Amino acid sequence: MVSIGYFLSCEEFGPRELVRQAKLAEEAGFERLWISDHFHPWNDEQGQSPFVWSVIGALSEATTLPITTAVTCPTVRMHPAIVAHAAATAAVQTEGRFVLGVGSGEALNEHVLGDRWPPTDVRLAMLEEAVELIRAMHRAGAAGLEVSHHGEYYTVENARIYTAPPEPVPIYVSGLGPKAAMLAGRIGDGYICTKPDGELLRRFRSNGGGDRPAQAGFKVCWADTEQKGAETAHRLWPNSMLPGELSQVLPTTRHFEQASSLVTEDMVRSTVPCGPDAQRHLGSLREYAGAGYDEVYVQQIGPDQDAFFEGWAEHVLPAAREQLVTA
Repeated sequence: MVSIGYFLSCEEFGPRELVRQAKLAEEAGFERLWISDHFHPWNDEQGQSPFVWSVIGALSEATTLPITTAVTCPTVRMHPAIVAHAAATAAVQTEGRFVLGVGSGEALNEHVLGDRWPPTDVRLAMLEEAVELIRAMHRAGAAGLEVSHHGEYYTVENARIYTAPPEPVPIYVSGLGPKAAMLAGRIGDGYICTKPDGELLRRFRSNGGGDRPAQAGFKVCWADTEQKGAETAHRLWPNSMLPGELSQVLPTTRHFEQASSLVTEDMVRSTVPCGPDAQRHLGSLREYAGAGYDEVYVQQIGPDQDAFFEGWAEHVLPAAREQLVTA
C-alpha cells in the first residue's frame, strides 16, 4: 500500500499552528509528515517562515509520526556541518523517526547572506559534497570521532557531533529534473519529488536508486465549493504554476508575485483539486501511486485545516486505503 502523509507548510503557518496540524493529521489517520524548510515564503500572501529545526523539536513531543524535511538545502545559507548537527539532534529527538530530505535549493532562500547563486551543475556538485560530508559527520559522531574535511566547496576542521544517533540519518534527495533525479539515484537513500512523473522516478531507480523509498507530494484546497477552493489556492499558491527554472532563480517574494500575475485562477483550478469532491482528491492520490511512489504527502492550502482533516478522514483516506497499491 502507498503510505499517505501530511505536508506541513512553513510558508503559510507559524510554529504553533504547524504543531496543531501535526496532531490533527495523526488523529485523522495520516501516517507520516513532510515539513518545508524555507527562509522566505514564496509570496507575502503566504506570510510565514518559521525556523524548521525549532518546529521539528516541538513536533517530536507532539506526535509519533515519522518526519521528513521537504526539503533542506545544505549548501549555501546553511553549511552542511550545521545541517549535520541539526539533523542528528532531530533524529535523537524523534527516536529515529527523522529523514533528512535535501535539495539544491532556490535563490529565494539561499541568497540572503549575499552569496553568489551558482548555476545548476555547480549546485548539484555542491549538494553531492554536502551529502557526503553530512554522512561522514554522522558516522564519526556515532563512533565518538572528529571529522576534518577539505573539499572543493566545504571545509570542516576537528568537528565532532556529540549528540548523535547510532546510525547515520537517512538522506533522501530531491530531483525535479533529469540531472537531479539521476544524482538522487546515485547518492540518495531515497527520492523526493513534487510531480507525478514516472519518468523522473525511473531515472532515479535506474541510476542506483533501485527499490529505495520514493516520496512525492501535492497540494489540495478542500472547501465548501470548488470556486471557493480555487480562489484560495490562486490567492496563496499561484507560484506553483510557474514553469521551468523560475522557482530556482527568482530571488525575492516580489519577483514571484510579479511572475505569478500571469497565472490565472483557471490554471490553478486545472491542477489543484479544489472543493469537497472526494473523488477528485482521490484521483490525485491515484496519479502519484500509479507513477510508482511509495509515500504520498498532501498539503491543504489555506486556513480551513479542520474541515480538510474531517473531510479526508471521512471520505478520502478510507477509500484510498482500499484502492491504492504501488504500481
